[in-house]
Amino acid sequence: MSEQSEPESQSRLLLERRFLPFFITQFLGAFNDNVFKNALIIMIAFQGAKFSSVDSNTLTNLSAGLFILPFFILSATAGQLIDKTDKSLSMQRIKMLEIFIMLCAAWAFSAGELYLLIALLFLMGAQSSLFGPAKYSYIPQHLDDNELIAGNALVQMGTFVAILVGTMMGGLLIAREDGRGLVSIVLVVLAVLGYVSSRVIPRTPSPCPDLKINWNIFTETWRNLAFIHSNRTVFLSVLGISWFWFLGATYLVQLPNYTRLTLGGNEQVVTLLLTLFTLGIGSGSLLCNWLSGQKVEIGLVPFGSIGLTLFGIDLFLAKPVLDSSELVGLAAFLQQDGSFRVIADVVLIGVFGGFYIVPLFALVQQRSAPEHLSRVIAGNNILNALLMVLSAIMAIVLLGAGVSIAHLFLIVAVLNAAVAVYIYTLVPEFLMRFLVWILIHSVYHVRKKGLENIPDDGPAVLVCNHVSYVDAMIIAGCVRRPVRFVMYYRIYNLPLLKFISRTARAIPIAGAFENKALMEKAFDEVDRALRDGDIVCIFPEGRLTADGVMNKFKSGIELILERTPVPVISMCLYGLWGSAFSRHKGFILWRIINGIRSRIDLTVSKPEQAQDITAHSLQARVAEMCAASARERGY
Repeated sequence: MSEQSEPESQSRLLLERRFLPFFITQFLGAFNDNVFKNALIIMIAFQGAKFSSVDSNTLTNLSAGLFILPFFILSATAGQLIDKTDKSLSMQRIKMLEIFIMLCAAWAFSAGELYLLIALLFLMGAQSSLFGPAKYSYIPQHLDDNELIAGNALVQMGTFVAILVGTMMGGLLIAREDGRGLVSIVLVVLAVLGYVSSRVIPRTPSPCPDLKINWNIFTETWRNLAFIHSNRTVFLSVLGISWFWFLGATYLVQLPNYTRLTLGGNEQVVTLLLTLFTLGIGSGSLLCNWLSGQKVEIGLVPFGSIGLTLFGIDLFLAKPVLDSSELVGLAAFLQQDGSFRVIADVVLIGVFGGFYIVPLFALVQQRSAPEHLSRVIAGNNILNALLMVLSAIMAIVLLGAGVSIAHLFLIVAVLNAAVAVYIYTLVPEFLMRFLVWILIHSVYHVRKKGLENIPDDGPAVLVCNHVSYVDAMIIAGCVRRPVRFVMYYRIYNLPLLKFISRTARAIPIAGAFENKALMEKAFDEVDRALRDGDIVCIFPEGRLTADGVMNKFKSGIELILERTPVPVISMCLYGLWGSAFSRHKGFILWRIINGIRSRIDLTVSKPEQAQDITAHSLQARVAEMCAASARERGY
């Protein structure tokens, strides 16, 4: 698929029945939750004394605790129930529960029953603990792999916009004289609309309808965490997601007091910063699809974590000059020196947060076993709740010890860097993909033709001409499936490339005259990889071109296909000769400058059957594609 079609494909999902009713349902759910929660919080803060003798801070903390509690005690059971039943039916039942909760809430708001409203937060948390596994396990059943980023991006954007608009509406309505009645009406209407939209969600059959429910929450919670831990990449992705909730909770909870105590701003400034933070996350989420080329690009995760750290540190360093001892409104705040720096930091923390979180959700969906996915999401919810609690405890302890909110943000930013380094050390794949992504998006401009010819599953051999030391990285960054490369062992062992080669499970090979044992081991490993259904890429020339002209293809490809006859796909890389990574003899500085943002063509042919293949025919095919690229450029 061409790059030009990527933005269109993302918006196209909102016009399709497989996605739109689901999107509307989850949007209305998040919207309704936040109308309720913010209306209740403001009611407690400003009217609580009318209904209770307990102080507002205690009631607020009690409310937060009751909402989070179901995630600990119900998520394990929720994951099982969602894995066992049709997800569209599950969402309908959850929305019926929401209608019941909101009818109770409507009466409680109208009657001023504060304690009942607080108790209903527990039921809302229970509903959310059920809906989360259904939401994230629905997406991979109806979207293709190349749509996962777009689908998750839209869901994240919709969720945060719903949180923002719902929070604002709840605050505006409850502040009116007739606010409790208006809130009651809105809650019921939104719940009914959510149920109506859920009725249109397409059927989503259960991957394991015969699953026997384990009602013991302790053993099942441990079992869910075991599902997550069984796949190292999924486990660390889940930890990464939970860590983002830790960060997000810290920023969202502390922004109001940070605005008042550090920035000297009033409620208008708080609203502005919360709005920009939310819109930043939404924007970053939507940009993921464009930046990733419609594939699950985990290279964006380190990119996101770097931004979260840098702009978190800068938020600490940005200290506007306070011209007044009184809290200032929006207009006065914007006139202060340094205010726009703070605004930029808040927005960019949100944007890079979107870059960070969306690929992680998509990766969990892609790498988890379908029959366990809902339980993996349920386990993730448990860890999210735990990290949010830890965030609150850390803030209470540090702020109680005299640490300022600005210093708290600095501590969180530094912790984020430490967590990122730890995760990327354990899963080098994340960092490797980041390096590849930087290479093909910053150093080169790669034009891709025919990538759809590479099958989505099953074994195949890719053959390509060999122009530079970064050929494998460029191919790996463009092909949507993981590729195992057969590489000359001396290139494999280069200090700059060894880490990437090993992480990508490249297969080192030597000539028979150099190391026959290594050569035979390489052929055995290629055979094993193809029988496992992997994509293997070889460079049949056996060495880099020394003069820009393609070397003769060696017969190793014929030996591979003799042992394991699989489809063969020819590829051509054009435009890398003369770069700093090729063997061109020109002035190195000029080669570096000339290579930046140079246009590279990667052309992929249709698969050919193994019995029709010879080294000579492959060379002719690749040479023909390179000649076609040269003609297109006018050479």
